[in-house]
Amino acid sequence: MIRDFSVPALYMGLLAAFVGYAASFAIVLAGITAVGATPAQAATGLFFATLGMGLCGIWLPAVTRIPAAVAWSMPGAAFLAASSPLPGGFGEAVGALILCAAMIVLTGIVPAVGRMVAAIPKPIANALLAGVLLQICFSPALALGTIPLLVLPVLVAWLVGLAINRLAAMPFAIIAFVAVLYASVDGSEPALSGGVTWFPDLAIVPPIFTFQAFVSIALPLYLVTMAGQNIPGFAVLELNNYTADRQPLLRTTGLTSLVIAPFGAIPVNMSAVTAAMMAGQDAGHDPAGRYWAAMIAGMAYTVLAFAAAIVTSLASLAPTALITSVAGLALIPALVGSISAAFSEPAQQEGPALTFLIAASGMTLFGVSGAFWGIVAGGIVWIVKARKG
Repeated sequence: MIRDFSVPALYMGLLAAFVGYAASFAIVLAGITAVGATPAQAATGLFFATLGMGLCGIWLPAVTRIPAAVAWSMPGAAFLAASSPLPGGFGEAVGALILCAAMIVLTGIVPAVGRMVAAIPKPIANALLAGVLLQICFSPALALGTIPLLVLPVLVAWLVGLAINRLAAMPFAIIAFVAVLYASVDGSEPALSGGVTWFPDLAIVPPIFTFQAFVSIALPLYLVTMAGQNIPGFAVLELNNYTADRQPLLRTTGLTSLVIAPFGAIPVNMSAVTAAMMAGQDAGHDPAGRYWAAMIAGMAYTVLAFAAAIVTSLASLAPTALITSVAGLALIPALVGSISAAFSEPAQQEGPALTFLIAASGMTLFGVSGAFWGIVAGGIVWIVKARKG
């Protein structure tokens, strides 16, 4: 194993971890908070989500000897950020997180479940993802209208980073976000005066299991995690000529998600964006040694987990609109990609459109979120048109 280590793998692994964390921690915090978490519970959820991502990210590449990079469910966090608290509070949301993780484990154990998910037309799945992402992608524009002096520097920094390199956009935006916070808050705040510990509260949140939480949160969260992260993550590995045995990878990420879910952590899954960084030539000329990049990223995430309390405390100083605007900027590439894929088949436009509109509307029916009804309505239209054709 040591003989496979290379400096390019070290560099690319650290870069991928920095980009992955900087681009999405705000989304994770916004998602956990939206479904009812207190600041302490949000810090705990962020800690375990990052730790699970890190440890799983070390284990999988080490065992498989491929750059099987692991990330948290960014589209899943975006879905939660667009959701409303359940009647049972954060405990009911935690119950949904546990059920979602159990479904991922089941997918890794029973191949037929994976085939059922794969049977959902890709345009419908991408339309669901686009609808989930759209609401939070409105955030930068909405925040610009309410807190322009705080949001404008972040937008300018994002644009400067984008002009340099696409991967630099979010790190630049995060640096500007920190600078805006430093300039706008009182230096006596606990987060700035050393009053925050590096280790968050590790209390388990008693889960509440309800059918409403399963249909409104767990099932859509599972679908967007599979469609938005796991399936593209496998595709990235295969595109770079790596053989990915999907069932063991799903079992491992699912079990990790199941362990961390009682602490309010979102699921972890196969990475798509950062995996592309670590599976390519920039991570080393020898494809057989690039798994080291994924392992290095996992190690970096494990270290970053212990910054969860201070990160959450700093984020709590910012207006909610500023946090969600940073999250919205990070999700723009995913939104564009999912919309393009949703309407890629000219003969099947209405089904994806209906899925997209219902999922994006934020509607509920019989206490069940629009994400579920969007899949149902869009799927019915898809089947009717397919049979008519």
